[in-house]
Amino acid sequence: MLKVGDKAPDFRLMSDQGEEVSLSDYHGKSDVILYFYPKDNTPGCTKEACSFRDNHLDIKNNNAVVLGVSPDSVKSHKNFVEKQNLNFTLLSDPDHQVAEAYGAWGEKSMYGKKYMGILRTTFVIDKQGVIRHVFENVKADGHAIEVMQIL
Repeated sequence: MLKVGDKAPDFRLMSDQGEEVSLSDYHGKSDVILYFYPKDNTPGCTKEACSFRDNHLDIKNNNAVVLGVSPDSVKSHKNFVEKQNLNFTLLSDPDHQVAEAYGAWGEKSMYGKKYMGILRTTFVIDKQGVIRHVFENVKADGHAIEVMQIL
């Protein structure tokens, strides 16, 4: 897991709009709230996404952008954005390389069964590409408010 003060690994992923997006696109321009979530259109992930949506203006006024990352496809992200009227970018990480680079991919357990998946984690990255805050084991409910308090 990356920690505060580490240089955030750059990446290039496809967005819900079918465009390539990289962390370096925001270098020198705005802080980045990079949040990793397991799956589009599931209860917790929808709650978390809608919380970022509902607080978008305050986030923008703090000169920050939100980028959500999951292994879902571009098409799935596009549908999720449209269904929930999301006002920020979702990125597709189908081979979970970016999640692994950030330490947001690991062993999980459900009903006693172990499997590998996204560890719900959020990174706040400054304009110079340095990690300024890490939220691990994120609880979806109210997470956007928690993030805004440190912007």
